[in-house]
Amino acid sequence: MAKMMGVINLDSEYSNLNELTYFRSGAAVPFAGRYRLIDFTLSNMSNANIHDIAIFAREKYRSLMDHLGTGSDWDLDRKRGGLFILPPDWNDPSDISRGDLQHFHNNRDFFERSSAEYVFLSGSQCIMNLPISEALDKHISSDADVTLISASLSDEDREDNSYLKLQTDENGAVTAFSHDRSLPSIFTGMYIIKKSLLMELVDECINNEKENFFLNGIKDNLHKLSVQTYHHEGYTAFIQSLKSYYKQNMRLLNTDHYQTLFFENQRIYTKVKDEPPTKYGDSAEVNHSLVANGCTIEGEVSNSILFRGVTVEKGAVVKDSIILQRCHIKADSTIDYSIIDKDSTIASGTTLKGIEDRPYVIAKRSVI
Repeated sequence: MAKMMGVINLDSEYSNLNELTYFRSGAAVPFAGRYRLIDFTLSNMSNANIHDIAIFAREKYRSLMDHLGTGSDWDLDRKRGGLFILPPDWNDPSDISRGDLQHFHNNRDFFERSSAEYVFLSGSQCIMNLPISEALDKHISSDADVTLISASLSDEDREDNSYLKLQTDENGAVTAFSHDRSLPSIFTGMYIIKKSLLMELVDECINNEKENFFLNGIKDNLHKLSVQTYHHEGYTAFIQSLKSYYKQNMRLLNTDHYQTLFFENQRIYTKVKDEPPTKYGDSAEVNHSLVANGCTIEGEVSNSILFRGVTVEKGAVVKDSIILQRCHIKADSTIDYSIIDKDSTIASGTTLKGIEDRPYVIAKRSVI
């Protein structure tokens, strides 16, 4: 889509994923058996033919770079445009920008050399299959300065008061932001803005010693900007804590939820790994689980998610748990309500047990 370029801003994302982000950014956290959180935003942009995409990263981005590579899995390995991972490497002694405004200021050339007229901005913590092209059409037809992507959540999810809610008038224009739990529209952290207005607001924020583009450039200027909404009706999930990470993963064991997210609209892409199908031994018992390729299962797996290359030995029991890549669950161990990060080994006879609201978490490359 020549009209639009993309920015995935990781700098101002709030994350409380603890052990899962000891060695990686939140955007690189594995999800749903074979994906990473950033895959959903990248796939939405790729499906909308957005081919100029920048990722604003400040820390712990090695794992992210390893996952994304050249961007070929999202059709972003291009001679012109493509995927740009832009870590902080700023040497301008006159630069007075702060916060995420540093990324916009110091990477101004990324915006200036693109012919795109509009910018789609997003984080990585909102999981959805979004038709960005439809949102852009509404943005243009409504003659808005900014179009915020909103969504509705279940009553259970809406109990979380950290979500920013949108108050709108009868024409869909945003009149206020709120944390009122009763409001149905949640701001997803995604929005569309004209590139020229974006750079104008960036300069205004920097000149006034502000630190956050959305809060200071858009939210604080709501009274003088025309801010509309595009409401997404499909599957939506937010990953902002270990509790939400566990809950949203396990929710995908419901076939309807899985089908809605991955197969109802566009494809969701991820890094391709050529691995053999999962091998099930004679003693294996597997039910109501999501199992990626490359696993070897000889024990019992129930109501769980196994990522690529997991080994579950004979006599081992895995229930209500999430086991990340290449973990080795040895014989006669019991894993219940747990999250085991990648490349970890659980010794024979070990018992790990959490509860649904507080799963037991093992960090990457642990030996227990």
